Amino acid sequence: MSGTLYLVATPIGNLEDLSFRALRVLKEVDLVAAEDTRHSRKLFNHYGIGTALTSYYEHNEAVKGERLLEKLRQGQSVALISDAGMPAIADPGFFLVRRCRDEGIAVTAVPGPSAAVTALAISGLPVDRFVFEGFLPAKTKARREALSQLRHEPRTAAFYEAPHRLLATLRDLGQELGDKREIAVARELTKLHEELFRGTAEQALEHFGASRVRGEIVVMISPAEQEGPSESLREVLQRRLAEGDLPMRKIAKEVAKEFGLPGSDVYRICLELQTNGEDE
Repeated sequence: MSGTLYLVATPIGNLEDLSFRALRVLKEVDLVAAEDTRHSRKLFNHYGIGTALTSYYEHNEAVKGERLLEKLRQGQSVALISDAGMPAIADPGFFLVRRCRDEGIAVTAVPGPSAAVTALAISGLPVDRFVFEGFLPAKTKARREALSQLRHEPRTAAFYEAPHRLLATLRDLGQELGDKREIAVARELTKLHEELFRGTAEQALEHFGASRVRGEIVVMISPAEQEGPSESLREVLQRRLAEGDLPMRKIAKEVAKEFGLPGSDVYRICLELQTNGEDE
């Protein structure tokens, strides 16, 4: 029988955030594939984990992935970890997980810390719906194009950013989305110097431009204000009924969708408007 691939979430800062299950799995598997073995060795030393480590990162993902697949086919168990958080989320892992799924090799996750979700939770921005953009492009033109696509985004948007690019990204953000859009910037999550800044892009630029930016960063953008219809419900219905190019039920259905209302309620108003019009 083939082995199992475990996607193990590791701490994003505070080493105490490693779960009991994650610790057990990392000790019991035959091999741990790590994004940076030097970084992961600190975690292993802290918890006394003696499992063999091998590197698995963006530039060797295809070649090393084949080697890991062979071990899994032979019945060995492999744990995949990234430098921080959940593997395969804006980190290496997609290739290996997909290949395992295609071959019927078991894949399971040991959930835990995630920088994006942690930042969203403490941001104070609406998070009933959100979109994760991973890392924005490093080049200015491509980054501005990516930000421009968020101009009318109705959900809170979150993305990771490198500290040395934060100020440039904040300038581009203000230029593309305007300075009224509220943003939040989380830095050094779960660490001693954890910071959450909330304000406009201009305010964030002033704040983070005062000193050298350090640490892992999550930038979040509040939802765009959604413009409501310029006409009232009754005005829209009166106009559409007067045009007479569609049946009343069809008009009611379309307008109900535009206003986010039950179709039956809108249809009842249509009947009322039509009756009043005939009476007049």
